[in-house]
Amino acid sequence: MIYPHEHLAVDLSGPKCDIDCRLDRKDAVVAEFRGLRDRGVTLVVDLTNRGMGRDVAYAREVQEKSGVRVLHATGWYKEGFFPPEVYESDVGRLESIMRDETEAGIDGAVRASVIGEIGTELDRITPEEERVFIAASRVQAETAAPIVTHATMGRMGMEQIDLLEAHGADLSRVTISHVDLTNDLEYILRLIDRGVTVGFDTIGKTAYLDDAHRVRMLKELSRRGRCGSVVLSMDITRRSHLKERGGVGYAHLIDDFLPRLRVSDDTAAVPEEHIRLMTRDNAARLLGVF
Repeated sequence: MIYPHEHLAVDLSGPKCDIDCRLDRKDAVVAEFRGLRDRGVTLVVDLTNRGMGRDVAYAREVQEKSGVRVLHATGWYKEGFFPPEVYESDVGRLESIMRDETEAGIDGAVRASVIGEIGTELDRITPEEERVFIAASRVQAETAAPIVTHATMGRMGMEQIDLLEAHGADLSRVTISHVDLTNDLEYILRLIDRGVTVGFDTIGKTAYLDDAHRVRMLKELSRRGRCGSVVLSMDITRRSHLKERGGVGYAHLIDDFLPRLRVSDDTAAVPEEHIRLMTRDNAARLLGVF
């Protein structure tokens, strides 16, 4: 299995004025990742990028101690969380930084495998966000690195697609994240029809949306044969999300959520072949790992 949208260490505590948003409990993350390994997870994508508290050495230690492979990301998150370099750089400079991290490595070390998560505000795209998206499109065209976006509350997906496509991105290697939060199946289908992958990657975040709605939409996507364009993940970002703090933990997807897809109640169960697509094959295709 692959978790394509996660965070091992992340620090959004400053802009959010909430220390809970500083995920820095390495020993707890290692313990949970060992549990993921035992459940069949082989790969996790750490989408913490520049300005989000990215710590490659921390992530490499989690990988070494847990036995779960970790891939790394380049790019910048969204307005309100950008470091000064985004405001001080033109598109060419942003492009150069991301290209260097995908080709030469982050700080001269491990290479970034993913451009993401690059995001947009709720119902608008700021000029700085637009520059990041344009630069990401150009780097992807040169390197074939997959792009993962952050769609705030799952919205602005169409606008993100338009912007990426206009600047040369390959939509077959783009994932629009958090679309489950819209609870809008027809909108999600329209995104899929544009050729992107969609992320149901806030599983377990029931303060935003009860998992029952995610189950319902995924069962309908399965019924329509559209699971080849869906990936599943948790997007753990807070200390309180961890098991040691009483949260759902990284394994919630496997232990609690997938069993609900396998149950036939008033709707048909999701076939195992569709679950494999959403938990392994689609992410492997996007990442180029087989």
